[in-house]
Amino acid sequence: MPLRREATARQMRLGVELRRLREGAGLTAIEAAALLGANRAQMSHLESGLAGVSEERLRRLASHYACTDEPFIDALVAMATDRTRGWWEEFRGLLPTSFLDLAELDHHCSFRHEVAILYVPGLMQTEDYARAVFSARLPELTSDELELRVRHRIRRQQVIIPYKLVIHESALRIRVSDRAASRAQLVRLVDLSEADHITLRVIPFDLDDFATASSTMTYVGGPVSKLDTVVRDAPHGSLFIDSEAQLNVYRTRFRRVEDASLAPARSRDFIHKLAKEL
Repeated sequence: MPLRREATARQMRLGVELRRLREGAGLTAIEAAALLGANRAQMSHLESGLAGVSEERLRRLASHYACTDEPFIDALVAMATDRTRGWWEEFRGLLPTSFLDLAELDHHCSFRHEVAILYVPGLMQTEDYARAVFSARLPELTSDELELRVRHRIRRQQVIIPYKLVIHESALRIRVSDRAASRAQLVRLVDLSEADHITLRVIPFDLDDFATASSTMTYVGGPVSKLDTVVRDAPHGSLFIDSEAQLNVYRTRFRRVEDASLAPARSRDFIHKLAKEL
């Protein structure tokens, strides 16, 4: 099988999980490669996501690694054999790879939990709001680059998944554009909060003793909990976090934020009141 020129985040995650299984079994890359009749370089390519793996070989590796978690193995097989060419492929070569990785993550996720502090999250943004956010980027984008990013962001919003959002009052009040655009964004949040798959909560400024609200986070559910992912913004794209210890930290953090925030009905009323003030 020819090597990929560049692995997607999903392909790299599969490789990472196979490496973790191997290391958990106490095997070296050379020893694992011998089990497949391969060499160390081929195992390295497999564990970096640059080479694919068949279902038969993956299940053989899982057996050698003494992994008995069948739902987890099945999920890895699905990742290895998936040949989906999603809508995001039309942007390949036009947008940074991280944009495509986020869209692919949306497509395969089972739920999404998000805490937003300074900006309305991309999945909830109006077109004018998204355009204003991207227009503030430095170095400045060309008009074509700007419109590509806006089009990609709006297209991502068509994926319907269980979505819990906790948004800080600061994100609701900061005007990334003019008054009209800000009001339209608040109205959109109120409308979207009525959707069956969306639960929106607000963290008001006057909430006491709530340092947990100082950090933006996106927690994305996988087919099994071991394949969950946390997405954090980074200077040159998105950072994907997938270690079990870190996932547990972010699971706990979201639960605390959710428990301390306003209930959905009160949150909806809160946002509606802000919109009327504009």
